Amino acid sequence: MRLLRLSFSPRAVRLVALAAVISYAVLVVTGGAVRLTGSGLGCPDWPSCYQHRLTAAASFHPMVEFLNRLVTVTVTVISVVAYLMALGRRPRRRDITWLSFGLILGLVAQIVLGGLVVLFKLNPYLVSLHFVLTFAVLVTAIAMYHRAGVDDEVADRRPTAAVSSDLVWLVRLLVSVLALVTVLGTVVTGAGPHAGAPGAKRFPIAFRDIAEAHASIAWLLLGTTAAALFAFYHAKAPEPVWRRLRIFFELAVLQGALGYTQYFLHDAAAVVEVHLAGVTALWIAASGLYLSLHAHPSLPAQGSGAADLHDDLAETVAPAGVGSQ
Repeated sequence: MRLLRLSFSPRAVRLVALAAVISYAVLVVTGGAVRLTGSGLGCPDWPSCYQHRLTAAASFHPMVEFLNRLVTVTVTVISVVAYLMALGRRPRRRDITWLSFGLILGLVAQIVLGGLVVLFKLNPYLVSLHFVLTFAVLVTAIAMYHRAGVDDEVADRRPTAAVSSDLVWLVRLLVSVLALVTVLGTVVTGAGPHAGAPGAKRFPIAFRDIAEAHASIAWLLLGTTAAALFAFYHAKAPEPVWRRLRIFFELAVLQGALGYTQYFLHDAAAVVEVHLAGVTALWIAASGLYLSLHAHPSLPAQGSGAADLHDDLAETVAPAGVGSQ
């Protein structure tokens, strides 16, 4: 292929990785809009929309679902381009190539799951898995963006730890709790009034029970983050690491407030949508925090390759209603 014979600069590859991060974040929000508006079967066929027609009918639910599919097409194009550009990067880097291939694998899994979700009429287990997988691919895109910013001369060297191993494990615990909160959040939505379409199946569990379990783990996340703040402050962690942890804590507090608002407003769709944008911002913040725990020696401390996604995406996150830092 002619594209494979082209060469791409490290900066160009990093820019396409950033585009992948943004596109997957948008996919979370549009996917949530499909479910919250009851448009999950607005396009009842796959891969066409309706009876071999690729485009949607000019009505609300089909257009909402079709818009989400257009975002999926955009994500597909960006992911494929990211992989091809990683192959054509000069000099080629194995780590970046493998991460871009991870985007392709995640994309294929997303497409297959998306088809199964439609074929099985919004089975809640498949819908939840589809949602969680999106975050897995989002984190992969963030990792690619990070690695693409590491200087080629030091990319193969062992990075220098910015904090002690105990603090690294504390952040790993924090990310694990965030993953559990996210999974339980999908179950809350699947047990609540927003099943994606009229008559769609829901999780066979009481909404109040799962909502309380979700809230309990959310409080554990806040407690773990508060403990991390104290530990990092006491250990005099570098300012970039401390700043990212503080951003994560502020977003987590805001998410908690949104969660209780959502509950007391009986799962109001608009609040749930903002809540989805918030958990997306939390995953971006958590990824940036974890990546900032190690730095390559010849780069500025926690510099251009580490976790500056917070700065590059500041204008993207703030309008989503999750707070600007």
